[in-house]
Amino acid sequence: MLWLLPALPLAGAVLLLLLGRTSDRWGHWLGCLMALGSFGVAVWAFVDMLGRASEHRAYHYDFFSWAPVVGLKVDFSLQLDQLSMCFALLITGVGSLIHIYSVGYMSHDPGRRRFFAYLNLFLAAMVVLVLANNYLVLYLGWEGVGLASYLLIGFWYEKPSAATAAKKAFVVNRVGDMGLAIALFVMFATFGSVDFAQVFTGAPQASEATLTIIGLLLLLGACGKSAQVPLQSWLGDAMEGPTPVSALIHAATMVTAGVYLVARSGPIFDLAPGARAGVLIVGAVTLLFGAVIGCAKDDIKKALAASTMSQIGYMMLAAGLGPAGYAVAIMHLLTHGFFKAGLFLGAGSVMHAMNDETDMRRYGALRKVMPITFVTFGLGYLAIIGVPPFAGFFSKDAIIEAAFGHGGATGFTLGAATLLGAGITAFYMTRVMVLTFFGEKRWHEDTHPHEAPASMTGPMILLAIGSVFSGGLFVFGSSLKNWLEPVVGADSHAESASSTVLISISALVVVAIGAWIAVRQYQLQQVPETAPSTVSALTVAARRDLYGDAFNEAVFMRPGAYLTRALVFLDNRGIDGLVNSTAALIGGLSARIRRVQTGFVRSYALSMFTGAALVVAALLAVRLL
Repeated sequence: MLWLLPALPLAGAVLLLLLGRTSDRWGHWLGCLMALGSFGVAVWAFVDMLGRASEHRAYHYDFFSWAPVVGLKVDFSLQLDQLSMCFALLITGVGSLIHIYSVGYMSHDPGRRRFFAYLNLFLAAMVVLVLANNYLVLYLGWEGVGLASYLLIGFWYEKPSAATAAKKAFVVNRVGDMGLAIALFVMFATFGSVDFAQVFTGAPQASEATLTIIGLLLLLGACGKSAQVPLQSWLGDAMEGPTPVSALIHAATMVTAGVYLVARSGPIFDLAPGARAGVLIVGAVTLLFGAVIGCAKDDIKKALAASTMSQIGYMMLAAGLGPAGYAVAIMHLLTHGFFKAGLFLGAGSVMHAMNDETDMRRYGALRKVMPITFVTFGLGYLAIIGVPPFAGFFSKDAIIEAAFGHGGATGFTLGAATLLGAGITAFYMTRVMVLTFFGEKRWHEDTHPHEAPASMTGPMILLAIGSVFSGGLFVFGSSLKNWLEPVVGADSHAESASSTVLISISALVVVAIGAWIAVRQYQLQQVPETAPSTVSALTVAARRDLYGDAFNEAVFMRPGAYLTRALVFLDNRGIDGLVNSTAALIGGLSARIRRVQTGFVRSYALSMFTGAALVVAALLAVRLL
C-alpha cells in the first residue's frame, strides 16, 4: 500500500483539474479527503513499522523500470525507512490540517477548486520526493514541488506582484535544480548508478575531490529549495500567495526538502569535509541573515517568512555537523513544522479578520477580540523562541549544544552564531506578538475584527498542541535519535550534564534579553502607524532584505545579461556575419558576371574573336622568347 501515499493526493489533483466547474461545490472536500487518506496510510505504515525490529523497518517497492537503457537502469522505486517516515507523517499530517483550514480561508474565492487541486499536487510531489529510492525519482518529486509552488504562489495571477513572485521563485529554484541535476550526472559517471544504495556503497572508493563536488552541487540544490543564502531571495516574495500556501511551503514541505536532501546524502557529506564545511557556513550565515531581516518587516507574513529562512538555517547548520547533528536537525524540522504552520495559520486568521491587512502597525489589542487565535499564536511564539517546556526549547537547544560540541574555534563560532540567532529570534517574534495582540488598537474604524470560523481555528488548535508537546516527546528517552540511528548513524559525542545545563541557561538568558528589548520598544513606547523614515543603515538594509536582490542582480543578472549580449553580437556580427558576407560576395560576383551575358550574337562573336586573338598573341610571344 506504499503507492497510496502519493497516489491519493495525485488522484485528487487530477480529478479536480479534469472535472472542472462541475466540482466547484464539493471539490474542496475531495481535496481534504485525499490528503487525510494519505495521512491515514502514513499512520498505518508507522504503526506497522513500530511492530518490526529496528533492522527490518526499512522496505522498498519497485513499481516499474523507468530508464532501461544500456549502462543505466533506473527503477521507479519508493522506499520507507525511519527518515522518510518522519517526513511522510509531517507532510501528510500538517498538510491535511492546512487543507481543512483552507476550506474556511478560501470559502469566497471563485478559484477554490483549482486551489485545492494545486494543494493536492504539491502534497503528492513532496511525498514522492521523500519516499524516493534513488536520486532520479527524488528529482521527479523535486521538480513537481517546484511546479506546484509556482502555481500556488502565483494563484492570484491577475495581481502583477503575485505573477512576478511566482516567476521569481521558479527561476531562482531552477538555479538550485541545475546543481542537483549536474550532481546526478557526476554520480552516474562515478558510480554508474543513481540509486541511494549503490551510490552510498561506492562512496568510500571515490576520491574526496569527486565527493566534494557532488556534495557542493547537492548543497546548491538544497539552497534553492530551502531558501538558503545565496538563493534565499524568492522566499519573502512568495508571501503573495494565499496564506495557507505560506504555511504549506514554509512549514512542512518545500523548504524542508533541502534539509532532507543533505540528511539523506549523509554518507557523501561524511566523506567530504569540504562539502560539510559548506553546509555549516550556509546554515550559520542564513540563520543570522533571516533573523536580521525579520526584525525590520512590518508585514506579518514577511516577518514569518524571514523567520523560516532563519530556522531552516539552524537545521542546515545542524546537518552540517554530520552524525552529531542529523537527528537534531530533523527534530527541529519536525517541531518547526508544528509551530511555524500554526504561526502562519494564525497570521491568516488575523488577516481574515482585518480585511486582508498585513501591516502589523495597523493591528494592536487583537487578543481581546480573537482569543483563540491569540492563544494558539502565542503558544507557537513561545515554541519558536525556545521557552521551556515548549517544542522549540528542546530542538533549538539541542542544535546549540551540538554546535558548541563541535569543538575548537569552529565550534565556539558556530555556537555563538546559534545563541545570537536565538536572541534576535526572541526580539523579532516578540515584536510580532506585541504589535499584533497587545498595546492599543490601531486599526481603522471600518475594520471589525472577529474570530475565525471553526474550520480555521480547529487546525490552529491542533498545531498549537503539537507546538507544546512535540519537542518533549522527541527528546524523551532519546526516542527520535534512537529511531533515526539506523539511517543517519549514531552520535558518538555526548555532552556532559553540566555543559548542557549551562548552554540551556545561556540560551534562556539571551532569549529573555531579546524579548525584553522588543517589549520595551514596542509595548512601553508609542508605535507609529507608519514606519519611521529616519533609521539606521542596518535597518534600511534589513528592510531591503540585506540587498539580496541587489546582490543577485549585480553578481549574476547583469553579468549574465552582458554575456548574453556579447554572445548575440558574436553570433550576429561574427558567425552570421561571416556566412552573410560569403553569400554577399558570391552574389555580387554573380551579378557582375551576368552582365557579360547580353544575348547578342555579335557581342559573343567579338568576345570569341578577342579571345582567339589573345591566344594567338600569347603563342607568338612564347615562340619568340
